[in-house]
Amino acid sequence: MGALVLWEIAARAGWISPIFFPPPSTILVTLGRMVVTGALWPALTITLYRMVLGVALGGVAGLLLGWLMGASRSVRVVADPVVAALHPLPKLAMFPIFLVLLGIGEASKVALVAFAAFFPMLLSTLAGVQQIDRTYWEAAINYGATGTALLRRVILPGSLPMVFTGLRLALNGALVVTIGVEMLSAREGLGARIWLVWQTLRTEELYAILIVIALCGLAGNALLSYAARRLVPWQSGEETYEQKAG
Repeated sequence: MGALVLWEIAARAGWISPIFFPPPSTILVTLGRMVVTGALWPALTITLYRMVLGVALGGVAGLLLGWLMGASRSVRVVADPVVAALHPLPKLAMFPIFLVLLGIGEASKVALVAFAAFFPMLLSTLAGVQQIDRTYWEAAINYGATGTALLRRVILPGSLPMVFTGLRLALNGALVVTIGVEMLSAREGLGARIWLVWQTLRTEELYAILIVIALCGLAGNALLSYAARRLVPWQSGEETYEQKAG
């Protein structure tokens, strides 16, 4: 709060450029106007659509492959080198390839977001399966559990805490990539609007949009934390996720 007060005073007094650092009060007024007039909602809606669809596609794929790699050594041996090679690649640097393969429409943008969400979900799910005590595997197999029964009784409950961790990481990464890809090639969305207002030096709108993006991240993480507390009652909730995510 003190930093915001100093920022306000410095901008009003002309100690810093109000063009690049508009007063916080001006930013909040601008944000309020964008909300009331409806100027914010179309961009926010399209960004959330791209992000949620990308997380759904990439997250489900990462979840399933993570379970398979964790449960089967042969699958892990085949897939692990591919994952290790593709995971470090900068996601936005891959966008031209997605454009060539899928065109300049929504498919390439959503696919890149899915690609970004895939790896955190995969690696967290794999770690969740691998940390399951071997005793549970042996007990389930001795009682005749195979296939879907093994998944339902051992793999799913044992890996679920790390699955939520992966989902949080996937959501955050997907939001970053969604904004980035919109800045590169979209005409709609929060990222496209950021680029537009920067080009026209409407920096108060730029900061207002950054606040909205931050609030989206907070809301998404809060929702997942709530879901985790309800679905994984045997874990301590936020402390566990914060420790594993950071």
